[in-house]
Amino acid sequence: MHNRVRNIREQLLSDNWYTLKKYTFELLRRDGSWQEQSRESYDRGNGAVVLLYHKSWQTVVLTRQFRFPIFINGHNGFLIEATAGLLDNASPEERIIAEAEEETGFRITHIEKVFESYMSPGSVTEKLFFFIAEYSDDDRYGNGGGVAAEGEDIEVIEWPFSRALEAIRSGEIMDAKTIMLIQHLALNHFFQGNEERE
Repeated sequence: MHNRVRNIREQLLSDNWYTLKKYTFELLRRDGSWQEQSRESYDRGNGAVVLLYHKSWQTVVLTRQFRFPIFINGHNGFLIEATAGLLDNASPEERIIAEAEEETGFRITHIEKVFESYMSPGSVTEKLFFFIAEYSDDDRYGNGGGVAAEGEDIEVIEWPFSRALEAIRSGEIMDAKTIMLIQHLALNHFFQGNEERE
């Protein structure tokens, strides 16, 4: 693919929070011609996400927190999500184990990587590493809630898996990474043939 992109120029637009740059480049089209294009790209680093689940109880642990960008796009701002965070120079595994404890209060030890995905490739460089992890009551070491100094005020939710699936259908869950992990559990039959927790 590097043979199809040439003459890349970049212009820094902002580094106030993360890095926003404008790139101008030439792309080799399928008909053999070169076309100049310009794109803005936001670099906030890569991240990781984990969905905590209990197979025999048929439950999942989710979070609810305020997200300003969706608030200004017509949502009430409080989004239901799987636990996630930016890597900040840690490995995806190290980061998501720490993030799970900070956000949910569960100290997980065994995580399973299921896939990687670019979430908004038209404008954001971020790649997410997706994990699932089984939890138990013995894994709870705190109340979660996130780091107040970082502006986090996170509500921890434990739902029956069936409710999480219905929340996708109803639009109560609208977060893409969360939908992907819930669907992954459903497609891989984690919850077939078990009784839901009372």
